[in-house]
Amino acid sequence: MKVHDLRPAPGANTRSTRVGRGIGGRGGKTAGRGSKGQRARSRVPVGFEGGQMPLQRRVPKLKGFTNPFRVAYVVVNLDTLESFEGDEVTPETLRARGLVHKHGLVKVLGRGELHRPLTVRAHAFSASAQAAITSAGGTVEVLPPPFGHDRPPARGNALTNR
Repeated sequence: MKVHDLRPAPGANTRSTRVGRGIGGRGGKTAGRGSKGQRARSRVPVGFEGGQMPLQRRVPKLKGFTNPFRVAYVVVNLDTLESFEGDEVTPETLRARGLVHKHGLVKVLGRGELHRPLTVRAHAFSASAQAAITSAGGTVEVLPPPFGHDRPPARGNALTNR
């Protein structure tokens, strides 16, 4: 083993290579910067495109925001309930028959007509759907949202929350 074979242990903090110390060794003369030009002479900012309008300024920015309190419903219409077998409609029975998605709150909308009395339980109803169900002799029951689906209380300063 000779002195030039010695290496620091793997993962050790090693000194950074000093460049630009004469033409005699590695890292001399141009000091790893190639030859001539802007990058050899000074630091160029990331994203600089030679004076052309940079990409991050050419691309339009996203507008608007996402409402954190939005309540999303899975909808079912009256024409679907007309062909429904049975007298009682709940979110569980709708999911069991594959009429609504397995997650989310269920809302009944008023497209179509209903000609038989049904007991409909859902998390929300449109006014036209509620009127159509009751006029057909059925009953409407609004279910409370399950845990985790209700809106958190509005945050504000101490003066507005009295």
